Amino acid sequence: MMTDEQKKLITATVPILKENGVLLTTHFYKRMFTHNPELKNIFNMGNQQSGKQQTALAMAVLAYAENIANPMVLLPVVDRIGHKHTSLDIRPEHYIIVGNHLIESIKEVLGDPATPAIIDAWGVAYQQLAELMSGHEAKLYEQQTSKTYGWTGWRPFILGKKEAESAEITSFYLYPGDGGKVTPHLPGQYLSIRTFLKSLNLKQARQYSISSAPNEDYYRISVKREKGVNLDTNGLISNYLHDAVNEGDVLDLTAPAGNFVLTENTTAPIVLISGGVGLTPLMSMLQSLIAKDHENPITWIHGCRNKSVHAFKDHLDYITTTKSNVKQHTFYNVITPEDKENGILEGYLDINTIPELPKDPDTNYFICGPSAFITRQYQDLQAKGIDKKLIFFEEFGPQVLQMN
Repeated sequence: MMTDEQKKLITATVPILKENGVLLTTHFYKRMFTHNPELKNIFNMGNQQSGKQQTALAMAVLAYAENIANPMVLLPVVDRIGHKHTSLDIRPEHYIIVGNHLIESIKEVLGDPATPAIIDAWGVAYQQLAELMSGHEAKLYEQQTSKTYGWTGWRPFILGKKEAESAEITSFYLYPGDGGKVTPHLPGQYLSIRTFLKSLNLKQARQYSISSAPNEDYYRISVKREKGVNLDTNGLISNYLHDAVNEGDVLDLTAPAGNFVLTENTTAPIVLISGGVGLTPLMSMLQSLIAKDHENPITWIHGCRNKSVHAFKDHLDYITTTKSNVKQHTFYNVITPEDKENGILEGYLDINTIPELPKDPDTNYFICGPSAFITRQYQDLQAKGIDKKLIFFEEFGPQVLQMN
């Protein structure tokens, strides 16, 4: 247990973390990968390259220091990170390695200000955090194995079908390699796929949202092909799936995870707002709602560049023409006269131009897309007086958005 004096010492380091947090976490990752290069097979090296992981960790360490007197207020963050960790098969022994390098990094980066008393305090603080995290993750692992057809760790799956959804997005239907069943996911969850990248000489994993309705036979992910010369690991994995993985090939998967999900047994009106490939988890939500004969209004709002990259368009058009409670609003950056005749709106997605949003104050809003897209939609909804407790969002990759 931490003493009151140690808590004061941790709090005293908050200004230093605000100023030097990213410097500290950058040094930490470099140190850890130098001494434990095998961990490169677990950590996403694309997020390392972009700096997102360093920033996300710096923010997490800062938040922990700021709330050291009552770390339980961080449980929502602990839960989100816990889902990510179980999806990557992170285990308690990894916390020991990370802790050793984090404490040594504090010494090396802070220098003289890192007194023995401060180092001891951070040692106890990290142990407390590790126990909180690994304890929560143990419960998540237990929940996975207690589900019908559930499992933990990496399990081989066979690609049963590969289907183009647009000029950029392709769906992959994944079936258990052992011929068994899968545990039905919660609409909005993701799974991890692990593959070997020759260009890095490493195994790498990436999370992909499940775009199918929950079932016991397969998972479907829908992956965007990435363009550019200097792609990070995320782009390399996505393009590897497009270019090198064919029907009949085997991929390693972990069980569905994530807490960006529909509220169980919800009967409230639903608004689904997506940008680009951010529509994938919302497709699962929409199909699940329809399968359950959701009676209240469902509003689908999507923005993308043009018709050629609009995934699932025909399926969405069919849903909105056959389900009277489902309304659709689509924005293209550039539209044709035909698009305009079909009701497509021009420009970036702007909810302020949509008069038919549900008026029910209990309406739930789900947003997924790039970080700037999420921020704008979140702010526009709050400007309309929507309670932030009814707005849910998912940012692909390490979450750095902080909504107040």
